[in-house]
Amino acid sequence: MELMNRYLPQYQFAEEHSRYVPASPARVLDVVGRPDVVDDPIARKLIALRELPARLAGRLGYASALRGRPSFGLANFTFLGRDGDGEMAFGLAGRFWRADYGLVEVADAQAFLALDAVGIAKLVMNFTVETEGSGTRLTTRTRVWCGDDAARRSFKPYWLLIRPASGLIRRRLLRRAYDAALRR
Repeated sequence: MELMNRYLPQYQFAEEHSRYVPASPARVLDVVGRPDVVDDPIARKLIALRELPARLAGRLGYASALRGRPSFGLANFTFLGRDGDGEMAFGLAGRFWRADYGLVEVADAQAFLALDAVGIAKLVMNFTVETEGSGTRLTTRTRVWCGDDAARRSFKPYWLLIRPASGLIRRRLLRRAYDAALRR
């Protein structure tokens, strides 16, 4: 968890899920970020449901920052790095509680590290792999740090609302990584 601890050593919110995969750690970590693994139809439907009010407002002629933008996905994250065959991490910053996510553009890992979190939340999602028996324990962790009390107060109800769906998406991602690691 070296990358996770480097990019978000402090956090107020966290989530963790893991799964055993009967494949090598390198193979498992290689498949985690592949498009066929992260592009889950259930995740797309949950994201579409979350974005529905803002997209509908845009179609009805009201202001919507989501108008013309693709749906939220892994492409919105900043790749923070890969630590050999042990860990991969992605970062995201914004006002996630807003209908348009309030994303802050982050160019690279150094920009993420240097970003002042006042008024926003910073999120790191990682994937770690560890040898377990004849296979691998794949774990995904998400940590969120809110830069001030106002951001934390805004984020907390959002977190409580989306956490079950977020957990479902993460567990499905682990299942999809399992399936992909076993395919040749």
